[in-house]
Amino acid sequence: MTDETAALQASRKPRIALMGEFSAGKSTLSNLLLGARPLPEKVTATRLAPVWMSYGDTAPYRVTVEGATEPVALERLESIPVQETRVIRLFMECDILELCDLIDFPGISDPNMSSNVWERMLPEVDAVIWCTHATQAWRQSEAAVWDMMPDAVRDFSVLLITRYDKLTTDKDRRRVFQRVRRETDGQFAATFPISLLQALQAGDDYEKWDASGAGPFVTHLIDMIEKLTKVAARTDQPLYNIANGTKIPEPVRATIMPRRVQRVRQDAEPDDDTSDGAVRASS
Repeated sequence: MTDETAALQASRKPRIALMGEFSAGKSTLSNLLLGARPLPEKVTATRLAPVWMSYGDTAPYRVTVEGATEPVALERLESIPVQETRVIRLFMECDILELCDLIDFPGISDPNMSSNVWERMLPEVDAVIWCTHATQAWRQSEAAVWDMMPDAVRDFSVLLITRYDKLTTDKDRRRVFQRVRRETDGQFAATFPISLLQALQAGDDYEKWDASGAGPFVTHLIDMIEKLTKVAARTDQPLYNIANGTKIPEPVRATIMPRRVQRVRQDAEPDDDTSDGAVRASS
């Protein structure tokens, strides 16, 4: 093993935030990427402090705003005081978390939750998958929050136009996609229209999987994680903390074996935002 390979393996994993306004599809996206519900059936992530998910079987705990840690019970997560909690840490053994950490943020537009709840976790972020609802895509409130992001984070982030199937005509779909691309020009590494529920329901039908928009998005995501992993190995802090104009270390161009992105079907048939699905990257 070369010193460079050892350094890469010892480095921290990329940290990817799932963000967007209330009811933009973040919970469905989380289920899709993880292949399972990270939270119990009756627990809603929108009522929680940010949830940081990593690979492993460590018991869940919360980190207070003062930095102390306390064990928590999954079935009682909604009893955790939001304003006094910086982050909830959950651990699962699933494919995507072998590659990166995911941080599920509450909806940015929730009038019942102070923005401090999620703003204080932004310094931990390397990249963002931002979900915007197709029928009201890229609202002014979303654009205002995205203006806070440094260029280093934007350079790797992805914009998902979710619930794309709610746009009933090709004309409407083209119009929304073109407008969003125009209004966010240069602010994201890539933009994908997607129907997350259709992706969950695709099963082993790869044509339906790709038609939902999930195929192109997940292929891009795996490539993005590979690049972020190389950058994280050469950066002693999350990319959010790197000031605009600072040169970001280039990813190492290592030889990568051919890979494929697999969709693994779960037993349950999805019928709403709490449905299960799975995404797997394999070499």
